[in-house]
Amino acid sequence: MKILALERDVAGITDDAFTDVLLQTEAARAWELHQSGVIRELYFRQDRHAAVLVLECESVDEARSVLNTLPLVKHRLIDFEMIPLIPYSGFARLFGK
Repeated sequence: MKILALERDVAGITDDAFTDVLLQTEAARAWELHQSGVIRELYFRQDRHAAVLVLECESVDEARSVLNTLPLVKHRLIDFEMIPLIPYSGFARLFGK
């Protein structure tokens, strides 16, 4: 199942909480998850500094558990909105069912 994960701010967190060491460990963990195939795509939004991830997991709960291993999530500096996705079925209108 594909899951879209949108980073959200956590109230009360300031930029100085995001230390270089913490950001480096975050990038390392994201790399591990990407290499394992769980994180399929990883982006930053152009309109603001927030990550957008496409994950491949069995469920939203599994995706949440995986994202909970990220250091910034562990330290409660960021959170994610989880959106489960299903395949687009609209092309069936063109070719019949």
